[in-house]
Amino acid sequence: MNLAVFADGASRGNPGPASIGASVQDDSGNELTSVSQTIGQATNNVAEYRAAIAGVHAAHQLGATSIDLRLDSELIVRQLAGRYKVKNAALQPLFIALVEALEAVGPYTVGHIPRKKNARADALANAALDQAQR
Repeated sequence: MNLAVFADGASRGNPGPASIGASVQDDSGNELTSVSQTIGQATNNVAEYRAAIAGVHAAHQLGATSIDLRLDSELIVRQLAGRYKVKNAALQPLFIALVEALEAVGPYTVGHIPRKKNARADALANAALDQAQR
């Protein structure tokens, strides 16, 4: 079963209070599950990676046999494609964890999408931060 994972991270302060959001959808665009949680203090890039990892794990738990990962973070998309090296020491273990999570599911694609097409994942990430700051 092929599932699409839309993921986004948020950090207010960079680093600052951070959260993750992910939406797992079927081929028809129906949301099967979502992730929306705070992750403590982190940079936006750490939050982006952690959102992707959480989304891939959620898809795996649903029985995905292939994944289309969609991110609005050009940095992560380019790092996964091998176009950029992962120079930041804090991102290296997250990069490895994301690749391992993707490979554990099976075939996968990773693609960049405009922020406006990632609105659901963005809303999930921001909702977690808004809830935590109340």
